[in-house]
Amino acid sequence: MIEFPHLPIGEPLSVSATLYTTHLRCPGQALANVQGIYGPDSRASFSGMLAHRIFARHLTAGPIAEDDFALACREEIGQSMNPKLGSLHLRPSELRGVIAEVGALYERFQAAALEGCRRVEAEVVVAVSSDVTLRGRIDAIFDDPRGVRLVDWKTGALGGAQDQLSFYALLWGLEQGRLPAVVEAASVASGERYEETPTDATATATARRIFDLVGTLRAGFADADSVPRVGGPGCRYCPIREDCDEGVAALRVLSA
Repeated sequence: MIEFPHLPIGEPLSVSATLYTTHLRCPGQALANVQGIYGPDSRASFSGMLAHRIFARHLTAGPIAEDDFALACREEIGQSMNPKLGSLHLRPSELRGVIAEVGALYERFQAAALEGCRRVEAEVVVAVSSDVTLRGRIDAIFDDPRGVRLVDWKTGALGGAQDQLSFYALLWGLEQGRLPAVVEAASVASGERYEETPTDATATATARRIFDLVGTLRAGFADADSVPRVGGPGCRYCPIREDCDEGVAALRVLSA
């Protein structure tokens, strides 16, 4: 049984998998995100989001014929992605390029083992106190001979998938009362896969990190300078990098 640490009453917080992994990388960037400060949208993030919508469409409605693929992409964009399309100001030729990129990813996706999928883009929300909520959107949930398997699709490199998977495992365990048998990250682009078997020990460690996150961010609401900033590759996309000595230094090294 997973027991989440007791959280004192404070500022309401909604903690997503993205906020959790951002905080592990740089608490200062996580604080900025909670305060509504985000970096600009990018073509890569737009392409990845569209690919995920197409993957979900495949798993819920069946394979998409080649002749229908461009229309399917435009329908998905129209349903939920128009604001991001507008912020990127993509020309028609650039949008066709994005659709072609997503088409190549979709071909790879169809070659994956997709049997046993029971839910797609599963929204899981758990209140761990009166003012702190954990939430995540799990790309796919599969029935596996070992039990429930949670899968997160990646359209690029796997990167730090382990931390995100640990968050999803804890979230599932808190909602269901039982940890998933397996959590897996799969890169559609490269074919790389990473999986692990969650345990009570790993779930407890993740819960403790979330407890620390809540304390750090709440302290930052009163005193932003109390929240540490850490330089690294993520500084390329950080919205506060220009006002951050660590970010400036990291970007200097990354661009050398």
